[in-house]
Amino acid sequence: MLLSYEFANFQSFLEPTVVDFGLDGKSRLTDWMAVSPAGHATKLMAVIGPNASGKTALLKPLAFLSWFAARSFQSNPDLPIPVAAHFSAPNQPCVFKCTFVADNRVWRYELECTPQRVLHEALYLRRERFGYVFVRNWNESTQAYDIKQQDFGMAPREAAKVRQNASLISTAAQYGIPTAQLISSAHVCTNVYVHGRLTMDDHAVASAADYFAQAPQQREQMSRLLAGWDLGLSDVNLIEVPAPTEQNPKATRWMPVGGHMTKSGRAVLPFSQESSGTRGAFVLLSLILPILESGGLAVIDEFENDLHPLMLEPILDLFSNPQLNPHNAQMIFSCHAIEVLNLLEKSQVMLVEKDEQCESTACRLDTVGGIRNDQNFYAKYMAGAYGAVPRL
Repeated sequence: MLLSYEFANFQSFLEPTVVDFGLDGKSRLTDWMAVSPAGHATKLMAVIGPNASGKTALLKPLAFLSWFAARSFQSNPDLPIPVAAHFSAPNQPCVFKCTFVADNRVWRYELECTPQRVLHEALYLRRERFGYVFVRNWNESTQAYDIKQQDFGMAPREAAKVRQNASLISTAAQYGIPTAQLISSAHVCTNVYVHGRLTMDDHAVASAADYFAQAPQQREQMSRLLAGWDLGLSDVNLIEVPAPTEQNPKATRWMPVGGHMTKSGRAVLPFSQESSGTRGAFVLLSLILPILESGGLAVIDEFENDLHPLMLEPILDLFSNPQLNPHNAQMIFSCHAIEVLNLLEKSQVMLVEKDEQCESTACRLDTVGGIRNDQNFYAKYMAGAYGAVPRL
């Protein structure tokens, strides 16, 4: 479970920015919230602001950290770390911090890096207070890393060999270090990568079909949900069709088809002829259903892309349903559909804006002074009371 993350000097954000999922202990516990060893935390966080304000940049640290801690060991040794500092501080490191719950314990991960190398990496575990599990610092004078460990268990000789563009966690996981395997196995699904949002194209639909072909229970749930959301569908099925290549003339792929009830009986359409909203919901469910089943975090940019505004509530409600979300899965998402303000609490909304110096800032809605719980957040936001609106 994610409790909070913080970052600085990353893309359009120069100053330290905190995204806090934690809730005041006085908050009334609802189905939107989860109880953790560190107190209450929200299951949902919406990110709202004008175009080009930095909403995607606010999500990218999570996508980057999940990749770096889990899979950077597998990256090309000659490639730079995929981070970009703010225009105003190009020679300063990007800074990231993340606090989370794993194995019912509270951890904090820290990373400072440039595209060339990791400068500081550390993992802390909260016992009575936070104490280090390992700390790894780049020593400019020796051109090597100073590493100290406490109950981490990686051989010092092997730890010293970790590449400058890879995480100690992702590397230690290859050696079977239990703590590293626990942290690197965190379940994060996202449509965000280094250059922004993955497009919702035929490849995305094909990838979603491949996933559902291997997950029959979730395939049935996806079909049932899409049909219940009144998209003109009676069901969704997958059919295997030839897809020969030069390397494999007998290759096949999965193609989704939508079932539609007509006066003449059941008719089917390949998804290439379905609406963009139907295709978008199909791809979105391939990302969030695995998270709902096993627990974890979904990081979704432009959540409502191609979806009707009335679709927002039933999709978000999946996270508040204890039967559908038994492991307290979470989602953070950017959104242009301001109607979401009528669905969430003020502690579940991050407002993002950018100033004339191309610096983005973000704050949680409940930190804006003078906001009452009984206010119409949608109307107030549209009137410009909270900021983070386009200047037209």
